[in-house]
Amino acid sequence: MAWILIIFLILLGGLIAPFGDLLGTKIGKARFSILKLRPKKTATIVTIITGGFISSISIGLLILVSEEFRQRLFVDIPFLQRTLDESKKALIPLQEEQKRLEGKIILKEKELNKLKNDVNEFRRGNIVIKRGQTLFIAEINSSSNIKLALGNIYNEADKFVRKIVIPSKKDAKNILLWRPSDINKIENLASKGDNWILIIKSATNVLRGDNYVFVSPDLLENKYIVRKGDVIKSSILGKSDLNLKSINSKIKSLLIETRDEIKLKGSQASEINTRGNFVKKIRDFLQNNQNIKFKLEVVSLRDSKTAEPIIVEINILKIKS
Repeated sequence: MAWILIIFLILLGGLIAPFGDLLGTKIGKARFSILKLRPKKTATIVTIITGGFISSISIGLLILVSEEFRQRLFVDIPFLQRTLDESKKALIPLQEEQKRLEGKIILKEKELNKLKNDVNEFRRGNIVIKRGQTLFIAEINSSSNIKLALGNIYNEADKFVRKIVIPSKKDAKNILLWRPSDINKIENLASKGDNWILIIKSATNVLRGDNYVFVSPDLLENKYIVRKGDVIKSSILGKSDLNLKSINSKIKSLLIETRDEIKLKGSQASEINTRGNFVKKIRDFLQNNQNIKFKLEVVSLRDSKTAEPIIVEINILKIKS
């Protein structure tokens, strides 16, 4: 059917085309004019109209004879157009999401480049203060003038940091920068009573020679972390542990657990300080006491508050059977 229709359209076009050409020639010779146009232009217009007539007949025959053509023309094309419009609308949020993700990627690339620069500076030894490093610790008494106390603490901290970052600039001042909202929060909290510890930490990595150091102040309750004589951590020694290697391993683990314990309680001490030659004391004790169980205890030697050092000794005790 399709081939017959195609052959028919070719024959029809072939028959009508000479007719259009002949009609244009006749009109040109007869010097016929439409709308006061020159006869030559009139003949051209007639030829064009004849060509359009051929196309119209072809399309009309296709619509009349071919159901598939009707389906494509009146159903599929509008459907495809609607689908295209809907796809364009659905694409808008995807484009916005793409822009958002591209923005995130650019931001992460900047952060990565900054990190690489920080690492390079650190390798060159130019980083003198690391991000999150504690720069200054001071006690604040709520009974005192809070604003005056904060001003004094700022001056002392600023002086301390200048010696690290720009020691050559003796006349430099106020290189510490903290947000006013942080200070307002600290003033409001400290005015409610009790004793407090102000911790000033660096908010960024700081290079030698930087003119400003951004800091993050934090207020902590100045409370007792341990009391003198408190057993902070303990561990049992069995018969298989009575050798120097096992004892040293136990002591090391106990000190790590002690550090973690005081951190959980809020201590700002950076390390545990030990007193006495407890390794020799334990070794001598074990030489005189064999084939029984023992307990190692980490005992505080003083009362220690939030920002004060933790000083301990390690004792060894027999466990009664």
